[in-house]
Amino acid sequence: MDTLRERAGLWIESTKVQQWIIALIVFNAVMLGLQTSKDIATNFEFFFDFLDVAIPAIFLVEILIKLYAFNYKFFKSGWNIFDIIIVILCLLPEAGPLRILRTLRILRALRLVRKIPRLRILVEAVLDALPSIQWVLVLLLMVFYIYALIGTMIFGPVFVDYFGTLGQSMFSLFQIMTLESWSVSIARPVMAQFPISWLYFVSFIMIATYTTINIFIAIMVNTMQNLAAASQELGLNKKQSEVSKLLNIPEKEETIIKKENEILLILKDIQTRLDAIEKSKK
Repeated sequence: MDTLRERAGLWIESTKVQQWIIALIVFNAVMLGLQTSKDIATNFEFFFDFLDVAIPAIFLVEILIKLYAFNYKFFKSGWNIFDIIIVILCLLPEAGPLRILRTLRILRALRLVRKIPRLRILVEAVLDALPSIQWVLVLLLMVFYIYALIGTMIFGPVFVDYFGTLGQSMFSLFQIMTLESWSVSIARPVMAQFPISWLYFVSFIMIATYTTINIFIAIMVNTMQNLAAASQELGLNKKQSEVSKLLNIPEKEETIIKKENEILLILKDIQTRLDAIEKSKK
């Protein structure tokens, strides 16, 4: 029984099967796009109805095989739970009160995030960066609040529509931060009445738009680099463990080999930096 489970797990996670699933997800997304055309949807109604049954059925079989192969371990991965939710949404009936939820079948395309490693790293980077990003949001909120108070106190009596209340001021500042018609509709009319107000608008854009966005980008890039390095290290460790098992290397010797490999990587990094310094001197 265990051998059958192992074979099922290896087969469903094999490269060929996963590539076929990815191709099916892409094909399904294209078909859903074609169904938005009334002429195509009418002429090929039977074909699309067949796909609406066949594709979710294939996804369901994939999930069932994984549940059989990995048992309770299947639920330890958040991505597997994500897959189950998507498949359940795809199986909802088209009639009745759940018809609106049925439109969420386009979420099948999101399974590409789980199947393609690069996309998965990107999503994991966003999630891992949230603790750092929340403090950036707190800082941004403080900037908004301070500038909204200043705008309401100074510009509010004259420009009631834009700075009449604290809420209106914050909404106007959000429009300014997005750089959407901020100059013509807000800044220039205010500057006509308050010439020195350009300092207010320029300083806010510099702080809220450029500085904050750069901080966001820096956090995301740093998190993605850390995740990519961790993923690569995990892959190397798995390969080393597999080789050790094949060669029947004891655990202690395997640990020593790992340490030696780490030292070699450090030495290679030092050599690379020394070569770079020598090239710069030349």
